[in-house]
Amino acid sequence: MPELSPRRRLLVLAICCMSLLIVSLDNTVLNVALPAMQKELHASVAGLQWTIDAYTLVLASLLMLAGSTADRIGRRRVFQAGLVLFTIGSALCSLAPNLTSLVVFRMVQAVGGSMLNPVAMSIITNTFTAPRERARAIGVWGGVVGISMAAGPIVGGLLVDSVGWRSIFWVNVPVGIAALLLTFRYVPESRAPKARRPDPVGQLLVIVLLGSLTYAIIEAPSSPVTHTLTLGAIALVALLALLRYEPRRAEPLIDLRFFRSAPFSGATVVAISAFAALSGFLFLSTLYLQNVRGLDALHAGLWMLPMAVMCFVCAPLSGRLVGSRGPRFSLLTAGIAMTASGLLFAAFEAETSNVTLVIGYVLFGLGFGFVNAPITNTAVSGMPRAQAGVAAAVASTSRQIGGTLGVAVVGAVLASGVNRGPYQEVFVQAARPGWWILTGCGVAVLLLGALTTGRWARGTAERAAERLEEPEVREAAGVSAP
Repeated sequence: MPELSPRRRLLVLAICCMSLLIVSLDNTVLNVALPAMQKELHASVAGLQWTIDAYTLVLASLLMLAGSTADRIGRRRVFQAGLVLFTIGSALCSLAPNLTSLVVFRMVQAVGGSMLNPVAMSIITNTFTAPRERARAIGVWGGVVGISMAAGPIVGGLLVDSVGWRSIFWVNVPVGIAALLLTFRYVPESRAPKARRPDPVGQLLVIVLLGSLTYAIIEAPSSPVTHTLTLGAIALVALLALLRYEPRRAEPLIDLRFFRSAPFSGATVVAISAFAALSGFLFLSTLYLQNVRGLDALHAGLWMLPMAVMCFVCAPLSGRLVGSRGPRFSLLTAGIAMTASGLLFAAFEAETSNVTLVIGYVLFGLGFGFVNAPITNTAVSGMPRAQAGVAAAVASTSRQIGGTLGVAVVGAVLASGVNRGPYQEVFVQAARPGWWILTGCGVAVLLLGALTTGRWARGTAERAAERLEEPEVREAAGVSAP
């Protein structure tokens, strides 16, 4: 990529953030619209889960492929293709005549989305090469998630109440078109110095693993035990095959050597835990506020505004702290706040009191606002520059896997509980196991934040980076591998 002026670099960052905005806004807006969609499309809890998980599942399955394809044929080209597909998928979602069509069109959206965020992050990491400058750019990137969380409930509530749930997908169309035109004009084309070869077997194993696992969890409450166990066995076989096959390839889809770095492995698990907590939190909160308290979409969005505002305020602050002090403080703050929020709901039924409900939302927004920037920064820092795009893609994939599992697990727990009596009467008790799961996610963020940010962890990152660089150094020197 050619050297860009400071103004041009900021413009590239803004364009990349536009793609993150429409993807993140789409998820937060969709959660507010779930009850309206449930009524019009006559959807069960499992049906609502699929409107979210069909998207995140396809996204998680294709992110690595999109990242490596972008490195090979051009990041701007793949980014533009993603904007086109995401915009078309959004328009189709707004026209969906039934739940099945909506799920299919959400998958079209996801194919486009898989070409956006990881590729945009790769563009950013190759545009902002100085460590501190890159950390600040990633902080801005994380702040966009806060903006989407702050705007999503209000925008979604206004649209659902005034126009209908289909209008939530219209928002993506003009933003997607604007980002496409600006990308063509201002984002330079770039490729990796050495493109990674496709790994179709690894890609297929990832799809089978994530698909069978998600399907087993979501359908478990209404399916025979043998059916669930069969799908679980398929997922396990796919995982074992992936672990055996990938190390044998010269250029695997997932380079398992990355996981020798404790900060990278920690960032991966933190991403899964944090985004599982976010997706489960939004799922439970939306259904409670609208289906139990009887609020309309706008007022439900206003109740969730304290969480969104805290995320909006804390995300850029976390980015600056990561740039100046490293990721430890942000991760510990996130873990403590998310754990405290989960405990309020799990142990003290915070949703039954207005005061504790607001406190729970504020704590969760604070925690999630602090967690996003250190995930990406920890995943890419210390890695060779040529591997930054792949590392960022793994971090993005981990986020989507977390989002998928959060909705699948929490939704399955809720579905099995609400079947025991009248919905409004049993909801709080049925949701309690889900809140305990989210509390566990917060504890995982806290413990891993403490464990993977110290001197020992940095040492493992340095050794992992050396191993990743060795083949490139030998090849450049004309020396064959032993």
